[in-house]
Parts: sequence; C-alpha cells; structure tokens
Amino acid sequence: MNFVHIVALLAVAQYFAFGVLVGQARGRYGVKAPAVTGNENFERAFRVQMNTLEQLAAFLPSLLIAAVYWSGALVAAIGAVYLAGRFVYRQAYVSNPTGRQLGFLLTVAPTSVLMAMGLVGASIRA
Repeated sequence: MNFVHIVALLAVAQYFAFGVLVGQARGRYGVKAPAVTGNENFERAFRVQMNTLEQLAAFLPSLLIAAVYWSGALVAAIGAVYLAGRFVYRQAYVSNPTGRQLGFLLTVAPTSVLMAMGLVGASIRA
C-alpha cells in the first residue's frame, strides 16, 4: 500500500506544482488576481491546473479504493501512468491546446481502469 500512498501524494504534489506555475504565469503575463482571463498563455496554465483538479476528484478515490482489493504494486503502476499523463497533458496544452489528446487519454484511461477495478473488487467482496 505504500506505493499507492506515494502515487496519491505525488498526484497532490503535481497539482500543487501546477498551481505554482499558474502563479508564476500570473506574474509573467500581468494577470492580476482575481482575474482568470486576459492573456492566452496564462489561461492555458490556469486551465491545466483546473483540469487537473477536475481529474483528481475521480482519480484519488479510484486509486485508493482499487488498492483495497487489488495488488498495491499494480494499482500504483496504473496510477503512475496517470501522473505521466498529466505531465504530457500539461506540456501539450501549454504549447498547443489542440494537441492534448494523448495526455488526456493517459489521464482518463488509468482513472477509468482504477474505477472499474474498485467496482469489481467491491462487488466481488460484497
């Protein structure tokens, strides 16, 4: 289970790091709080952070619940794909938002697999 906890905390740290990058973009592009529009490059960084928050709402519970029923190493490995996918998504979205598909797939697919694993595990043990 330790690997699963490490992946969960890395996902939170990744979200936090994306938030720091948004703060830096806010300063770099002169977007004063509370504004969230005004410069396309800032808006891209902000959307990555917000999309990551949206994805975390499904990923974290799915990760932790799947780990109750399945091998922690397997669950952590699937979670690691999510983490990589978020980095791919960020890099693509910041440079050209239309090229974000691979990163999005590498985020949604692991989350979907973990959700299914949690549901199957819970159903079998019910």
